Amino acid sequence: MTMTDSVQSESNQNGSAPQLSLGTAAARNLATTTKSVPQMQGITSRWLLKLLPWVQVSGGAYRVNRRLSYTVGDGRVTFSQTGATFRVIPQELRELQLLRDFDDEDVLAALAGRFVQQDYAPGDVLVTAGSPADQIVLIAHGKVNKIGAGKYGDETVLETLADGDHFTYQAIIEDDDHWEYTVKAVTSCTVLSLSQSSFEDLVAQSEELAAHVARFRDNPAKAQNSHGEAAIEVASGHVGELDLPGTFVDYETSPREYELSVAQTVLRVHSRVSDLYNDPMNQVEQQLRLTIEALRERQEHEVVNNREFGLLANADPKQRIHTRSGPPTPDDMDELLALVWKEPAFFLAHPKAIAAFGRECTKRGIYPNSIDLDGHRVPSWRGVPLFPCSKIPVTDTRTSSIMLMRVGEQTQGVVGLHQIGLPDEYQPGLNVRFMGMNEKAIISYLVSAYYSAAVLVPDALGVLESVQIGLEG
Repeated sequence: MTMTDSVQSESNQNGSAPQLSLGTAAARNLATTTKSVPQMQGITSRWLLKLLPWVQVSGGAYRVNRRLSYTVGDGRVTFSQTGATFRVIPQELRELQLLRDFDDEDVLAALAGRFVQQDYAPGDVLVTAGSPADQIVLIAHGKVNKIGAGKYGDETVLETLADGDHFTYQAIIEDDDHWEYTVKAVTSCTVLSLSQSSFEDLVAQSEELAAHVARFRDNPAKAQNSHGEAAIEVASGHVGELDLPGTFVDYETSPREYELSVAQTVLRVHSRVSDLYNDPMNQVEQQLRLTIEALRERQEHEVVNNREFGLLANADPKQRIHTRSGPPTPDDMDELLALVWKEPAFFLAHPKAIAAFGRECTKRGIYPNSIDLDGHRVPSWRGVPLFPCSKIPVTDTRTSSIMLMRVGEQTQGVVGLHQIGLPDEYQPGLNVRFMGMNEKAIISYLVSAYYSAAVLVPDALGVLESVQIGLEG
């Protein structure tokens, strides 16, 4: 038997044909591999950073000058909670218009201690229209509807109130006052109430509080427009030689200033890596690219969530509404459009909130149109695009928020703030500075992004809160 016959016999015994050419595994040792640049799952579309108009801020600060507005004290009250028991934080009572300028902490603490907690089930009535209005009601937890009579006698929802909202200070300073609406619980609710008699008892004991309430009653509200701004007197529709009113436009004496915030990191690259391993891709360039992507992601997160300048935290209380039932319905989106009705630019929502809105539309047989934006198909509502933003938080109870905004300086909207022309600038508002090399031959680069955001007037930003997005399943 020849050697060839032996090999064929052995191949036949193993059940495989003999190899007649070079295998791919060995051949790959001589081939050049085509490689992608490093990929990163954390990169998102960052629509907010793309859509905001960015204003050049020289000197690192941006001052927002506004007309003088009179503070009305309509913010939300915060509570402390121990188990199922809620307590009013005394200083938070200054969110009520009646107590806006009252600063006696002992009296505020005494007032806070007189609030009584009550629990209601869904459908329970808290107050009834026409009954004596003899208490202040603070909503510690839950959601209620203020229901009033429509033009033809039917009931209509005037407003939806939830955690931190309240009604109404007039109840305990006006005599023979009656509720003009019914308040009904939508969900299980916990409220804290202060009766008129309890308030009057404390007024009788505190000279400071009595004097404050007397001043509040005696001083009528200053002339102002529907936005709380000092009125500009104008005459119209007259004939003849009428004496025209004199007026002037008053400004805020202490306007808000936004200082640029910063996101920074130190990028470290070993000199051996940067010297030897740069073909076909520059190692420093790729390290820097991914680092900048992470900084930009953090920048968008801060523009949404930062407590000082973030959009969610800086929306005016009057520009915050709650969903009527829980999930985001077309009715809720229309209410949001009614808040930001002057040239609304875009909605911004978590992708799961957009999905929840889509489900609600499908239930009603509504199919919102989409619009084309630079080749992207983007869903819209009433012609206003709805963009996804994963930086809007989703709580443990599966609720989120939806924002609607008007943008740009010319429209008195929301603007992003940055400073261009930085030393060693790599991108607008971002620079990369060489920091040297240490004794371990590690090269360091300081990467910094400077930014902030400003809401020029309150009605430029509206927020739909407590949006239920459903359970994962």
